[in-house]
Amino acid sequence: MLKNILIILFSFTCVFLSQAQGKKEIKKHHIKSVYVYEVVDNKTINLEKTVYDTKGEPIEVYDYNKKGGLKTITKLKYNNLGDISEEEEIDEKGTLLKKTVIKYNANGDKKEELIYDSSKKLIKKHTYIYDSKGLKLEKKIYDGTGQLIGTKKYEYTFSK
Repeated sequence: MLKNILIILFSFTCVFLSQAQGKKEIKKHHIKSVYVYEVVDNKTINLEKTVYDTKGEPIEVYDYNKKGGLKTITKLKYNNLGDISEEEEIDEKGTLLKKTVIKYNANGDKKEELIYDSSKKLIKKHTYIYDSKGLKLEKKIYDGTGQLIGTKKYEYTFSK
């Protein structure tokens, strides 16, 4: 019984310690990139690679398939306030799959996402509505022609 408890505690400790470093540590230690991989039967399998800028912000995220082969690269750009303003998803051959442009309101809340396909044609648009406290109330989803195709509503409960 005690042995099982120790194994469980060790497993949780390993998981906790293996989490990626925070922005503060990345900047402090001048980390340029972090690779995540696993070794199974003496074979190294890539899981993810993240490249950071000098501010500690991720600028490229490499995602791998189950066999460790490159699947996609996500490239991120930021506005002057440090919010993600553009996201490009690229396949393993370097072909653009999707580009998302993100706009923010005066309070720094995401107000609009414009999603383009590989030919730079608008395929989807998301708009966000907030209350006076800055809490998100709605996310409206439009197709590439501007036709409303869905609405997500957010409702909050508060403790006293």
